[in-house]
Order: sequence, then C-alpha cells, then structure tokens
Amino acid sequence: MKSNSDPLASTSSFSPRSATRREFLRTSGAAAVGGMFAANLALPIRGAAAAGGDVLRVGLIGCGGRGTGAANQALTADKNVVLTAMGDVFAAPLKHSLTTLKQATPDRVKVDPDHCFVGLDAYQKVIDSGVDVVLLCSPPGFRPVHLAAAVAAGKHIFCEKPVATDAPGIRSVLASVAAAKQKKLALVAGFCWRYDLPRRDFFKRVHDGAIGEIRAIYGTYYTGPVKPMPPASERPAGMSELEWQLHNWYNFTWICGDSLVEQAVHSVDKMAWAMKDEMPIKAVAVGGRQIPAHGGNIFDHFEVNYEYQNGARGFLACRQQTGCYSENNDYLMGEKGLANIRSGRLEIKAGGTPWRYSGPTNDMYQAEHDELFAAIRAGRPINDGLWMTHSCLMAIMGRMAAYTGQEITWDQALNSQEKLVPDELDWNMSLEVPPTALPGRTKFV
Repeated sequence: MKSNSDPLASTSSFSPRSATRREFLRTSGAAAVGGMFAANLALPIRGAAAAGGDVLRVGLIGCGGRGTGAANQALTADKNVVLTAMGDVFAAPLKHSLTTLKQATPDRVKVDPDHCFVGLDAYQKVIDSGVDVVLLCSPPGFRPVHLAAAVAAGKHIFCEKPVATDAPGIRSVLASVAAAKQKKLALVAGFCWRYDLPRRDFFKRVHDGAIGEIRAIYGTYYTGPVKPMPPASERPAGMSELEWQLHNWYNFTWICGDSLVEQAVHSVDKMAWAMKDEMPIKAVAVGGRQIPAHGGNIFDHFEVNYEYQNGARGFLACRQQTGCYSENNDYLMGEKGLANIRSGRLEIKAGGTPWRYSGPTNDMYQAEHDELFAAIRAGRPINDGLWMTHSCLMAIMGRMAAYTGQEITWDQALNSQEKLVPDELDWNMSLEVPPTALPGRTKFV
C-alpha cells in the first residue's frame, strides 16, 4: 500500500456517522500471509497470560459507531485496561469517537495526539504503537489484511463481523486464524448472538436433542436500508472516487460484501450455530435490486436455500427496503418439534409443556469483551476464528449463488478466484464501480 497522509483529514465536511469505520490495506494471498506468519512466530507475545495488575493497552482500528461501542466495552471489561491508540482513514470519526470515549471513561482513555493515526495506513500505525489488544472495527473489506497484520505482530484481537467480502479474503483469514492459534492469541468474533445468555441456553437445548434432528431452518432479516447511497449531486467538488466510496462504503460490494454478508450474516451465523457449525454442501439463491439506487452495486433483497449433507435445508430471507414488513426471527423444525426465536421470545415446542426461556439476560456486546479479557488474564485464549470465518463464507456463498443464478457448492465458494478488494489503494486511483450483478449473466469466477 502506498503510505500517504489523508489529504482531506482536516477538511472533510461529512458527519461522524457518515464517515464511520475506515482504513485500508493490501489484500494478501494465503501463501504470502503464511510466509509472513512463519517469519514472526518467534516474536514475544506480551499479555498472553497477563497478571491481573498488568495494564493491557488497547488500540482501536475503525472509529465509527461500532468501533466506539467496542472500545467502550473493552474499557469496561477489565479494571486495568486503557485505550492508547486510535486509527481511521478519516479524521472526523476519530475525533468524534475520542471525545465520546473520554466522556464515558475519562480515566481509561490515554490517547496522546501522536497516537491518533489518520490515513490509509492508520491500521498499521495502531498495531505498531505498543498496544496489546486491537479492536478491528473497520468495514469488512479491510479485515483480512488488518487481521493478518495484528496476528503477525502478536496482538490479541476483537474482530468484528464479517471477516471478508470475497474468497481470497476468506482464505487469508483462515491462515490468520491458524497462526493466532499457534501463537496462543485470543481472537473473539463480533458475532454478538453467540455471547447472548438466552440464545446460548436455547441452542444448547437444541444441540442436546430437544427437537431431535433438525430438518429445516428458516431465518429472516427484514429491515430498512442501513445507509442509502446519496445522489451524485451531493458529492463535494474535488472529492476523489476512493473517498466517495469509503464515505458510502455500505453501498459497494467490494468493501461491505452486500447486505447479506454485512448484515444478514447474523442470521446465517445462527443457522450455522444450530447445525453445530456443520457447513452446507451447496446453495441456490435469488436476489436483486428492486428499489433503484443513486449508485453503488449491492442488492436490496436475497433468498438463499442451503442444502446440508444429511438432506436438511436452511432458508434465509433478507430485505432492506423502506415501508416494508420488518422481522428478524429464527424458526427451527426438527423431527420431534419446533424451536423458535420470535420477537425476542425463545420457545421450544416438542411434546408436553412448551419451554420458554425465563433465565437471566446480559449485554451480549459487553460479554464479548468480558470473556476476551478474562481469557487473556487467565492465559487460556479464546479463538472464535474457524466458525466465524465459516459463517462469513456461508453468507458469501449465498451471495455468489444469487449474483450468478447458479448452484454454488461449498468447495466452489471457498476456492473462488473472484477478488473484489483492490491490491492497493491510493487517494487518486481510478476505482471503477462494477455493474450490479445480473443473475444468469454474471459469471462465477
């Protein structure tokens, strides 16, 4: 990557909300990543088993709303944690995040001005700043290189979902996951539902046979648009194509992965969880763009049909359109009965008296960090890497099936050569937006 300062760091007129979670990278192949790890395996790993009195220094990469929330949760998880470095492609969200965090936990925020990094290489500067734990909260297209750099440097990691937007990125992340295990680094995923007490109880009962063998799962993720693409007329004069796309990252497949991969992946992950993280063997899907957009190239609806080795089926339906019915539920159908998560109610109906969850609840976002830092202190690192990566590939597999209109197998998805993320970014680069996919015409690569 070309290392250069952000020429718009002090002049951007975008709001902190519109400038959330950015930085960038070069995407590396699995072989290159593996070589980098091999060269760094002898590095000492500070904090692999940190005593309770040791101060753990945290660096935040990606200073949007989710990144700010993750940093606050990290600072709340352990009494001896301090935030010492922050990085973002743009200055505005970093400044807003720093102000917010200082107001929330003033005694834990120790970020000096020379540890506020802005630009396309900000992520590496955070990693190299002497931190022990990094929070990877940038858009997902950045994740593979950020994760590889963090693991190579021996950092414990909180990694937001999803972890990649294409198969080369997935393969890079799998190499990072293996290296993190070898180095005994903690790696906690941002799939928050896995840290929710009610759902942990629910899925344990399902795994223990409450409804027998699962025959089918239906997951819904019907919501409104996350961040609609503004019209081209709102683009400030002189703004480069790269900056325009980064400000509106959710509308471009290369950086967000599309709505299925960036948002509905939560429902995909719960499907994977229900199936004990056994992955489907193939998928077919439909999807498209029904409501015209001003730009970008993502779909606004998908329906994916996953097939498992034992014949079970997983159905996922998601939509992001205004004025439509909203729902985010999970329906499990087993040989003995039903298990449903509907409007926050967790119920199992399989003969006799139906079971409904009535136990304790928790803040699942906080629990992610509580368990991460407790594991670091105990020297027993959590590694969510394999299942988090498989869940993301499962979502990408569904997108591939919808984009092409073809049946896509798991092996095809994993080994796809379609590379969405540019090798190198520069503020003045040409960054053409590929046309929105046309099922039956768009080819699988």
